[in-house]
Order: sequence, then structure tokens, then C-alpha cells
Amino acid sequence: MATDEFHVKLYRKFQTFFQEAEKKRRWNPVEDIPWSDLNPDAPESLALCAETFLGVESYLPDYIRGGLEAVRASSLAQRWFTANWGYEELKHSMALTEYLLRSGKRTEEQMFDFQAKLMEEEWERPFDTSRKMSIYGMFQEMATFVIYVRHEKLAKDHNDKALAAVYRFNARDEIAHARFYEDVTRVYLEEDREGTVADLAHVAKNFAMPGVGLVPDYDQRIEVMRDEGKMDRDVFLKKVYFPLLKRLDVSRQELVAAAAAERRAAKAAKDIEAAE
Repeated sequence: MATDEFHVKLYRKFQTFFQEAEKKRRWNPVEDIPWSDLNPDAPESLALCAETFLGVESYLPDYIRGGLEAVRASSLAQRWFTANWGYEELKHSMALTEYLLRSGKRTEEQMFDFQAKLMEEEWERPFDTSRKMSIYGMFQEMATFVIYVRHEKLAKDHNDKALAAVYRFNARDEIAHARFYEDVTRVYLEEDREGTVADLAHVAKNFAMPGVGLVPDYDQRIEVMRDEGKMDRDVFLKKVYFPLLKRLDVSRQELVAAAAAERRAAKAAKDIEAAE
């Protein structure tokens, strides 16, 4: 595929994404949530989950920086998408913060202390190319969508319509983001199938959600979330990885072959290094 055609295709994908967002998905985290339908008696586990999601979302400055660094020289569409993505993700943090404060589960002082603690760590992008980061974004946004949908149900089970609405709005944005990254990955496959399949295998093998090792007391939080809709490896494979491969029309055989080629290349590089 010619370079110009590649950029044009991505630009058109972004145009479609943006127009649909403007017409169908814009929402206000203060005005559009039914805050009067909060359940202040909902268990602390729901608040802890919401706070953990807020913690992951709060590294937004790092995500935007890393995202723009990855796509700066790639395409206009990806740069514009990253800017729009940051705006939409900001609303997720605002809505989660509003929930924790309005429900009385956290005080303003606790929230500011939590944010200060979060900023003691810094997120670094896990992959070095725009293609790998697009694939990572596809997996991560889809995984986050699955998590938010599961927690919307939990909020409904505890009769908290406000928190359910927060998760519903957040999930709707996340699936739109995942679909855009999927469209970008599909264009990459058209341009260079072999290289893109290799990157799919590499990213899947090394995938981790962005909050791991950053959010304070993350391991303990995950223990609490274990019964509250945790994203484990089995869920990732069944709800995210295999469905996306099917949508992209990439076979497991292609992924296995790509992973084997990566192992051979790594071994060859190690052998050369040992011989020097």
C-alpha cells in the first residue's frame, strides 16, 4: 500500500470516529449522571473498585505523552485521535471522582492525597512503535470495556443507578476507542500483514493492563476485585483476544508461526552476542 493511501485511509477512519462521537457519544459527567440515584449504603468494595479505576485513569498525562510520542511521526489521524482520546478519558476520571465524593465514600482530602500518591509514579509506554502501540490500545481499550460492563452490572445489583450510569458512559467510550484502534490495525494488516501479525503476537505475549505496578496497593486492590469482575488471563483471552483476532481475520496459526519466528530471532541474536 502506498504511504499516501495509508495516511488517507487512517484519516477517513478518524473522520468517521469523530463524527459519530460528536453525534452520538458526547456526555457531561456532572449533568448526565443521575446523581440522585446514588446508593450511599453500597458496600465499600464498590467504592474501592471505582477508586482503583480512577487510579488507572489518572495517569492520563503519561498516556497522552507516550501516545503522542509513539504516533508523532506516524499519521495526522493518530495524532488527532490521541488528543480526542485524552478528552474522553478525562471525563471518565471526573465521573469516578464525582461518584466517590457524592456517595460519601471518600472526602476531598482523601481524593487529593490519593492523586498526589499516584503522581509519585510514572507510566512509560510499553512498546516502541506506533503499530505496536495501536495494537496495545486495541487490546487495552477492549479489556477496559469488558471490565466496565461487568461493573455496571455489579452497580445495578447493589441498586446504585448513578454508578451504573458512570460505568455505562465510560464503557461506551471505551468500545468506540477499541473499534478505532481495530480499524487502524486492519489498515496496518493491509499495508504489511506479516509484520503486523508479528506485532500482534508480540504485544499479546507481553500485554499487561496499565495500572499494574503503579496504583498504590494494587495487589491488595486486585484481591478485593477478584470477586467483583476482575480481568484475569482467561477473561482476556475469551472476551478480548480471540474475538479481536476473529474480527481481524487473523488465524491462530499465523500467530503461532509469528511467535516461533520471534523466538528464533531472539535465540539467534543471543547466540551472536555470546560469540562476540
